[in-house]
Amino acid sequence: MKQHIYLIGFMGTGKTTISHKLQEMTGAKEVDMDAWIVEKNDMTINDMFDKFGETYFRDRETDAVREIAGTAPAIVSCGGGAVLRQENTQMMKNGGRIVLLTATPETVYERVKNSTDRPLLNGHMNVEYIASMMEKRRELYAGACDISVATDGKTPSQIAEEILKATSEV
Repeated sequence: MKQHIYLIGFMGTGKTTISHKLQEMTGAKEVDMDAWIVEKNDMTINDMFDKFGETYFRDRETDAVREIAGTAPAIVSCGGGAVLRQENTQMMKNGGRIVLLTATPETVYERVKNSTDRPLLNGHMNVEYIASMMEKRRELYAGACDISVATDGKTPSQIAEEILKATSEV
C-alpha cells in the first residue's frame, strides 16, 4: 500500500470488522484508532468521557490521527467522531484515502444494542436517537470521504472487495 486507508463512519457501521477483513486480504498493517488511544492513555474511552469529558477524548483522538499519519501506510479503523474536527480530516486526506462506511440507523442499532462501550449512546440506545446523531454528522462524513460504501446486507468480504476495487481506482 502506498497510502493509509482510513475507515470512517458512525459507530456500528463496521469499521473494525472491515479493517480486520482488509488486513486479512492484503496483509497490510492494521491500526484501530480507539485501541491506540486506550493504549497510549492507559484508560478506557468510557473512563476518559466520565473523568475528563468529550473534549479531552477528542483531543486524544487528534493526537492519534497526527501520530498515525506519520507511520507507514496502514488500514486505519477510525473512531466514529474522528471527522468532527476539520484538522483530523485534513491530516487523513493528506496521507491517504478516506472510506466512509454507512448503514441505516436500524442496522446500527442491531449491531450496537448490546454494547456498553458506546459512551455517546449510554441512556439513548434506540433507533431514533441513533438516526438523529447520524443526521448531525452526515455532512461531515460526506465531506470528508473519498469513497462511500454501504454495509447493509453485505458480508465483510464483499465490503472489503468493494473498498479495494474503489481505492485502486482513486
